[in-house]
Amino acid sequence: MKKSLRLRDGFSIIIGIVVGATIFRAPPLVFQGVTAPWQALLLWAGGGAISLIGALCYAELASTYLESGGDYVFLTRAFGRPVGFVFGWCHLTAVQPGTIGALAFVFADYALRLVPSVFDSGAGWAVCAVLTLSVLNLFGVEFGKGIQNALTVTKLAGLACVVVAGLLAPDVGRTSAVSAHGGSFSLALVLVLYAYGGWNDAAFIAAEVQNPRRNIPRALIGGTLAVTIVYLAVNAAYLRGLGFDGVRSSTTPAADTVVAVWGQWGAGAVSVLVIVAVLGALNGVVFTGCRVYASLGADHRLFGWLGQWHQKLATPLRALVTQTAIALAMIAAVGTATGRSWVDRAALAMGLVAPPWERFGGGFDTLVSGAAPIFWLFFLLTGLSIFVLRAKGQPAERGFSVPLYPVTPVGFCLFCGYMLLTSVTYARELALLMSWPVLLGFPLYWISERLKGR
Repeated sequence: MKKSLRLRDGFSIIIGIVVGATIFRAPPLVFQGVTAPWQALLLWAGGGAISLIGALCYAELASTYLESGGDYVFLTRAFGRPVGFVFGWCHLTAVQPGTIGALAFVFADYALRLVPSVFDSGAGWAVCAVLTLSVLNLFGVEFGKGIQNALTVTKLAGLACVVVAGLLAPDVGRTSAVSAHGGSFSLALVLVLYAYGGWNDAAFIAAEVQNPRRNIPRALIGGTLAVTIVYLAVNAAYLRGLGFDGVRSSTTPAADTVVAVWGQWGAGAVSVLVIVAVLGALNGVVFTGCRVYASLGADHRLFGWLGQWHQKLATPLRALVTQTAIALAMIAAVGTATGRSWVDRAALAMGLVAPPWERFGGGFDTLVSGAAPIFWLFFLLTGLSIFVLRAKGQPAERGFSVPLYPVTPVGFCLFCGYMLLTSVTYARELALLMSWPVLLGFPLYWISERLKGR
C-alpha cells in the first residue's frame, strides 16, 4: 500500500465528508428547538466538542494500529475476528452504501431543481452521482484525492461567500409572528450531531497516510476543529442575515441569506454550492469506505476477492465496484415504487412490519434512519475497544494518547449509547428490518472459517 496521502489530504477528506448538505437543511430545525439564538450556537459548539472527544479517541487508535480499515482493525484486535467480520459485513451491506445513497438523494433533490427535465425522479440523479464518482475513483488514489481536494476547496469558498453575505446584510433585527415553534430540543441535538458525522472515516486510510503517527492525529483533531469553526460561522451568518425568527421560518437559510444581499441569482448559486458540498461528501465516503472491505477480504476467505489491490492505481478496485453495486441497489429499493414493493414483500416474508414509507418522507430520511442504529452500535464498540486494547497491552511503538483517560473515552461511549437508543426509537420498524445484516453476519463468519480450514 502506497503512502500517498499527505496531511492536507487528511484535512480535505474530513472536511469534505463532514460538511455536506446538513448545514443547509438542519439549522431551521435546530433553531426551532431552542428559545434563544445563543442556545442554538451553543448546541453547534457542543456538537463540535463531542466530535472532538471522539476524534481524540480515534487519534489514539488510528495512530497506534497503522492498518487500513479503521474500526474493522480496532474491533478485530479488541474483541476478536467474529466482531470484526460482522462489522465489515454490516459496513458493506448497510452502513456505507446507505450513507452513499442518502447523500446521492440530497444531490438529486437540488439537481432536480436546476435541471428538472433530465430525470423524472430523484433516483435517476442519485444513480448518476454514485456511478460518476465511483468510476472516477477507479482511476486511482491520486485521481480520487485530487477530486476530493478540489471539491473541498470549492465548497469552503462557497460557504465563505455565505458568511460574507451574512456580514453584509443590513441588521434590521428581524422578528415575526412565527416566534413560537413546536420544535424539539432532542431533535435539534440529534441533527447537530448528525451534521458532524463522518470525521471517523479518516481512520479507514491510516495505512496510506505519510508519517501517520503524527499526521493522523493532526488530521482528525484539526479537521474536527475546522468543521466546528465553519459551522459556527455559517450559523452566525444566518442569524445576522435573517434574524432569529427568520432562520426558524426559513426552509433554505443559505439561499435566503444570499438573496437578501445579492438578489435572486443567489438562490441558484446556493443550489450549485449545495451540489458541490454533497458531491464532496459523497466522493469522500466512496473513497474511504472501500478500504474497509479490502481489509475484510484480506483476513476472511469468504470475501477474499475483495482484498485485492490494483498495484499501479493503489486502489481496491473490486471492493469499490462492489460498494457501488450495493449502493445502487439501495437507491433503487427506497427510491422507486418497484423497489419499495420488493422491500415490503421481504419484510412480510421475514414476519416483520413493512416500513412506513410516508413517515420517513424520502430516500434520504429512509436510508439515514435505517443505517443509523447499526452505525451507532459499532461506534460504541469502537469506543469500548480503547479500554480493551489498553488492558491487552498496546504495541511498543505507539502514536497519540487520548488525554484525560479514562474520562474522555467514557464520555464518548455514553454519547454513542445515547445516540444508539435515540436512533432505534426513531427508526422502529425500519431498525428491525435493517438488523438482518448484524444477525446474518455470525453464520457467514462460521462459513468463512470453515472455508479457511479447507
